[in-house]
Amino acid sequence: MTLYGIPNCDTVKKARAWLADQGIAYEFHDFKKQGVPAAQLPAWMQAVGWEKLLNRQGTTWRKLDADTQAGAQDAAGAAALMQQQPSVIKRPVVQWPQGRITVGFAPDAWAELAHEGKR
Repeated sequence: MTLYGIPNCDTVKKARAWLADQGIAYEFHDFKKQGVPAAQLPAWMQAVGWEKLLNRQGTTWRKLDADTQAGAQDAAGAAALMQQQPSVIKRPVVQWPQGRITVGFAPDAWAELAHEGKR
């Protein structure tokens, strides 16, 4: 499985600690160092919806000027912004072994997904 995010994000820290506590191996993809994988972004948007993937509650979004925010009012604009500003992506994004994609950290749901991956 691959966990995508930013290492200093509190939610990503909690998710990584939970995975370690569960003994679940994962690969970490750092948006800051490795960027947003352009080939993956459309699949994420299709799986969870661009509206859910675009974090309009975060500090990065609030710091953007009105024109930049207005440019992210559809899938294409949101995708372009997420490529340019990875911090506007809700984190973590997880590609589970069985192919499922989730956004955010939900321990109960993750426990179920981790269990599915072992079947």
